Amino acid sequence: MAIGLDVPMPPEPDDSEAYDYEKCPFYGSLSVRGQTLEGTVVSTDMAKTVIVEREYDVFVPKYDRYMKRRSRIPAHVPGVLDDVAVGDEVTIAETRPLSKTKSHVVVEIMGGDE
Repeated sequence: MAIGLDVPMPPEPDDSEAYDYEKCPFYGSLSVRGQTLEGTVVSTDMAKTVIVEREYDVFVPKYDRYMKRRSRIPAHVPGVLDDVAVGDEVTIAETRPLSKTKSHVVVEIMGGDE
C-alpha cells in the first residue's frame, strides 16, 4: 500500500546501483494518479514497455445494440515486475508522461492464460 493502491509490494531490486528508480512507483519517485485500468498484455516486443489491450462495449442507439471496441495502451514495466508475458492480466495506473506515448505504469500482475 506504499503507492496508494491496494496492490502487493514486489521484492526489492537485486542490483540497486543499476536500477532505474526514477520510473519505479514502488521504490522510486514516480507517483501514480488518475485512473487504474485492467487489461491483457498483447505485446512485449519493446524494452521496458508492454501493450495492454482493453475490450469494452459501446451502445449504438441507431441499431439499439452494443458494439465491441478495444483500446491498446502502452505501459512502462518497472524493473521489479520484469516477468510480464503475453497473455497476462495486469493492472496499470496513470502517471506523468514517461515518453511520447507512455503515461501508464504496470503496478500488478494478476495472472495469465494457463
